[in-house]
Amino acid sequence: MKFIRLFVFVLLLFFVNNLYSQSSRDTKEIVAETSKLKKAVDTKNESAEADSYYNIGETYFNSGNFPKSEEYFIKSKGIYEKLNDKKNLEKVTRKLAQSQESQNKLKDAVSNYESASKIGYSKASKKMNSNDASRVAAPSVSQKEEAIRSNLVISEKENNKEDLAAGYSQMAEVNIENKNIPKAEENLNTAYKISKEEAPQQALAINQKLTNLYVENKNFDKAIEAKKSVLKEDFVKENSQKKVEQIQELAEIYIKKNDPKEAIVLFRNAYDIALQKGHTLEAQKSVQKLDSLYQDSENIDASVKLYRDFLGKLPDLVSKDRSLTDNKILEDTEQKIQQLEQEKKLKDELIRKKNLFNYSLIGALIVLIGLIFFIFRTLKKVQVKNKKIALQSLRREMNPHFIFNSLNSVNHFISTNNELEANQYLTKFSKLMRGVMENSTEDFIPFQQELDLLQNYLALEKTRFADKFDYEIEVDESLNTQSLKVPGMLIQPFLENAIWHGLRYRTEKGFLSLKFEKNKDSLNVFIEDNGIGIEESKKQKTEHQKSRKGRGMKNTLERIALLNDLYKQNIECRITDKKDSQGVFVEISYKLINS
Repeated sequence: MKFIRLFVFVLLLFFVNNLYSQSSRDTKEIVAETSKLKKAVDTKNESAEADSYYNIGETYFNSGNFPKSEEYFIKSKGIYEKLNDKKNLEKVTRKLAQSQESQNKLKDAVSNYESASKIGYSKASKKMNSNDASRVAAPSVSQKEEAIRSNLVISEKENNKEDLAAGYSQMAEVNIENKNIPKAEENLNTAYKISKEEAPQQALAINQKLTNLYVENKNFDKAIEAKKSVLKEDFVKENSQKKVEQIQELAEIYIKKNDPKEAIVLFRNAYDIALQKGHTLEAQKSVQKLDSLYQDSENIDASVKLYRDFLGKLPDLVSKDRSLTDNKILEDTEQKIQQLEQEKKLKDELIRKKNLFNYSLIGALIVLIGLIFFIFRTLKKVQVKNKKIALQSLRREMNPHFIFNSLNSVNHFISTNNELEANQYLTKFSKLMRGVMENSTEDFIPFQQELDLLQNYLALEKTRFADKFDYEIEVDESLNTQSLKVPGMLIQPFLENAIWHGLRYRTEKGFLSLKFEKNKDSLNVFIEDNGIGIEESKKQKTEHQKSRKGRGMKNTLERIALLNDLYKQNIECRITDKKDSQGVFVEISYKLINS
């Protein structure tokens, strides 16, 4: 059982990163605002630029990502200050203070509340910001209560639902400090009713405060009622991730109530929804909680069955997980914004330097020549750096086809109770992956290490297809395997193609040959198999296989192009069907590099 849990944990390291998960709707809003930001930068519309930064910050704020919201509010604030746009400056400064308060950066929050108050675009907002500064900095509960009451009156008068709900929630915190639990409950319920129509994220946070209050006071029935109530809301029912999270929260309450049976039912429901909708992290959490509950009840069979079910469905679950795609989109969007900012700075610098021409022709020429040289060198460095980053990314990306099938093989060994084979296979697999990861930062590795990795890989595939092929590796004795350096794992995809698309379809055992020969200042690599060949392999592909685009060979060819471009390696690769017999012949050559 410990082995299965450890194995699932290793899987999740491959498939799931711990980036902040943004909802698809928020991601679309951020991408849309980034397009507006680019247009604003291109047209030098600083007001629109500040608006876009503010809107991006607000999207992050509403989704609970306060550090990111702070970052964009600061950018927006800087531009509004430059434009002396007091109305928007007051608005963004207040939002910045709220973001900092949510991160417990109280000193910065007080400073920005006071700044917003000093701007004083309207009397109501001036008073509210002043009250909030007093509330956050107040040393006594009574002073906090006075500031909150004043803001509640203003919010009610201005019909500001968001601030009104926040005020009742803050008042509940004061009630708790005063140990007035009934009043705290009343204020949180009021805050929830106000916020649930227009600010679902705020409503969820308030509901959580309310349920926490009930749980802390051992009033589990009310906590359950509150959590079931929020599960009926449209903004939860229409958001599968939120629904799963709320069901899990409800299950936690049943655990604290000492009702594990109901908790198991709820976690199982959350697990099923997470599998169906593609929420990897939520499914993992449900599995861990269910495992703990099964362990407590000594239901080991149910725990093993659950982990095996999760293991079998994990690849499909990850493929459906939109959060991974959204995170990638957000990463790309962040890079675009950074690039826009760099371009804007560069344009501003160009304008500043161009103005010098009006004062001195000679000085302008010197500046212009220096600037052209600087830009050329910078662009050259950026191009080289981008290529190295791309090469590093390709180098670190191992063929998912190989990984999925390797893990499925382990799953097969486990399901057939072949623990010895599973352990041996997993040991080889772990050794190979460790070797790949240890060398992932280098473009070239010692030839001996490359040989070890390839031998480990072929041994791994031999374990899987013991009756399909034998292999041999021949190395020219004149090659210095310790001092010679070669591109890491460049040959592995060709070996994988030979095994998976050629040898495994033979009815009789085949043979795979890998040879390394020295030819003057070049290294020649020959890969030969007696599989079914390229053309026959294409004919045997299913429609599903034809529709899928393999990444292994594509990445390899892209790596070869980048290596040739960056290091002038003159790597050549030729893949042909053998003329006189069945099988494929691959020839690769590149320059010898000594350390």
